[in-house]
Amino acid sequence: MGVIIRAPAVAENQPEFEKQNRMTSELSNFAARLREFINSEGRVSRGPDLGIRIEDADSYDSSLRTEAGFNSLALELFALHFAHNAAYRRFCESRCISPQSVTRWSEIPAVPTAAFKELEFTCLPVNERSVVFHSSGTTEQRPSRHFHNAESLAVYEASSVTWFQHHISCHGGLLILTPPPAQSPHSSLVHMFETVRRDFNGPTPAFAGRANADGQWALDFDMCVAVLRGTCKSKQPLVMLGTAFSLVHLLDVLAGNQMRFELPTGSRVMETGGYKGRSRSLPKAELHALITERLGIPTSCIVCEYGMSELSSQAYDSVGRRKLTPDPLQDGNCTAMPRDPLPSLGGVRGGSAESAFCHSSPDTRHFHFAPWTRVQIISPETGREVAEGETSLVRVFDLANVFSVMAIQAEDLAVRRGHGFELIGRAALAGPRGCSLMAV
Repeated sequence: MGVIIRAPAVAENQPEFEKQNRMTSELSNFAARLREFINSEGRVSRGPDLGIRIEDADSYDSSLRTEAGFNSLALELFALHFAHNAAYRRFCESRCISPQSVTRWSEIPAVPTAAFKELEFTCLPVNERSVVFHSSGTTEQRPSRHFHNAESLAVYEASSVTWFQHHISCHGGLLILTPPPAQSPHSSLVHMFETVRRDFNGPTPAFAGRANADGQWALDFDMCVAVLRGTCKSKQPLVMLGTAFSLVHLLDVLAGNQMRFELPTGSRVMETGGYKGRSRSLPKAELHALITERLGIPTSCIVCEYGMSELSSQAYDSVGRRKLTPDPLQDGNCTAMPRDPLPSLGGVRGGSAESAFCHSSPDTRHFHFAPWTRVQIISPETGREVAEGETSLVRVFDLANVFSVMAIQAEDLAVRRGHGFELIGRAALAGPRGCSLMAV
């Protein structure tokens, strides 16, 4: 039986400043504990290429990784949100759900992303909201709003950079295909990239994007080419971060000018977002093939990211361990990897992806969130999680959303794949959104 955590009582006649002090203390305490766990993840030894060294995995453990540990923290955070987030409390009460009636994290009510356009799902009073992230929809759409202050941003940044580093090596140069934060202050993606930039161990990175007067994004192609040429000359790896649309735009310019680069070994590309009708759409395999053709980066060194403005954590795709095909360089000998001791982690552990996974089929790449999150693929008809291999809507439970709402119901379709998921795309009738919409 689960542990029932009752919502803290908030008396109606309690002085407002006392309510505020109590809320700040309770949420701040939770945020500090979560940050300590996230930071402990970042201190785990990582390999020189991708992810955690597999020899370190057996000792890499925490109570949060257990079902009971996550459940306890999720119920605690739900009680805090119920007590201190007025819009969310009304949302839960309309469904006759409260901390007294919930015993498992999966029972916590999930707020649809569309609701963030209409209501302020936040525990932060107006005078403490220093930053707001918007969903990047069309100009005709009202954006979602995710409010932050210094404490919530500290959790967001710890979550973002730690899980990024588990999947993408931070050595060499950095090329970011978005505008800098000053030009896109409401973009959660740009804020994440800036957080990575500050933590990056290498030469001065460059934002190669620019925001126009209407807020749309464009690329400085001369800067991109200069960075690519300098990288090849220096023979230092390059990490390139950008939306799918920006990458297509860059690759088209390179093709039009008959330019090809062979970026140094260890270079990486992280791509995120879709096309949203702003450019020709490419299947992921075709986009990755063009990246390999024009930049010399193998598909095994291309990582896809999944995130949204309503979350404080992101998911990255990883190579699965089921459908192994023989490695032609090893005379057809393909040895299966040992059982994954950390099924909730998605990073390749140690060595190159080519050798570690014997050229796994592309269809085995699945998204995984960090250990401080859980993901479900939920049927809108039944409200229950679908079976392995079935397709439905993505629902994320993100403990890093300390000051907003933990459970988020997305409008994205995915196939359930073990502890992760295979992303399909937007559900029918869902409004277009995503950072690629900001691109010109």
